[in-house]
Amino acid sequence: MALLNNRYYQDDLSVVANLDFIHWEKIENKSLLITGATGLICSFLIDVLMFRNKYFESNIMVYSLSRNSVSAKKRFSAYWTDPLFNYIQQDIVDEIKLDEKVDYIIHGASNAHPASYAADPVGTIKSNVWGINNLLDYSLKAQCKRVLYISSGEVYGEGNGEDFIESYSGYINPLNARSCYPSSKRTSENLCISYLDQYNVDVVIARPCHVYGPTMTESDNRAFAQFLRNVLAGNDVVLKSKGAQCRSYCYVADCISALLVILLNGKVGEAYNIANKKSNITVGELAEAIATARQRKVIYDIPSNEEQKGYSVITRAVLSSGKLDSLGWYPKYTLTDSIQKVIEILLDK
Repeated sequence: MALLNNRYYQDDLSVVANLDFIHWEKIENKSLLITGATGLICSFLIDVLMFRNKYFESNIMVYSLSRNSVSAKKRFSAYWTDPLFNYIQQDIVDEIKLDEKVDYIIHGASNAHPASYAADPVGTIKSNVWGINNLLDYSLKAQCKRVLYISSGEVYGEGNGEDFIESYSGYINPLNARSCYPSSKRTSENLCISYLDQYNVDVVIARPCHVYGPTMTESDNRAFAQFLRNVLAGNDVVLKSKGAQCRSYCYVADCISALLVILLNGKVGEAYNIANKKSNITVGELAEAIATARQRKVIYDIPSNEEQKGYSVITRAVLSSGKLDSLGWYPKYTLTDSIQKVIEILLDK
């Protein structure tokens, strides 16, 4: 609730809710099932949809699915008794038990941070592949209008030095347990396309780059989250590598607007990268930017063996957003401004 009371966070919701390149009329008076409801991306999405309901009378029925009802009730306490908000507690690896038919599905449930890949590679694979399988089965039965699968930029594997476009496919080592995440994301994407080919299920795929924002969870141990926790505690940023890996980054508000554009404007069976082309930087540069925002410095440290197991082996992961841009999308936030915004929001939580 504290997050929703923050004026900077409310500003972000308002910005997205007022974007004219999103065809809001297509989801007015419609229903959406959103999995991974309490995660970094989908919790922000739910807040935007409920914001639209409150201030634009969009009458969007939101079905939010996650495993932990306690954290969900805490996160969505402002909507818990709202007739347009419905909570479903279940593990995505189980059959979807929703009697109501929904118009759209946005599937964001997944182990999404390195600690999970290292500690539970088997569970990571199962949640990705079994989860999308269950949702595609449900969408077929419920005759949903469209399924949006939130995949990952990690599906590209190791690159050739150029920005990744959607038709590219690089090398992923299947004998490395860390490949549990990108390999199962690749399989999940192919399952989506197979359901389209065999059963005519309308699917589109989003491939986000590294997304950051104030909705990060307490268990998130990705680099951005760790750097933020360092400076919010008044400490220097600890970087457990040389920081030479180059990545695309995107603020969560821009990611949500992109997802809605892909859902409503994307071509069936196509994949779209989500990235801010002005936020392609190295991990070291990201660490410096976050440290500078709080007048701290960067300290280099040696990672533990367990931490290293979860690290991506990809040295350059820059995503081209040209295909998404052609749908009329563009980012609203700069890296520097959004980092400062995240810090201000989290200090006030």
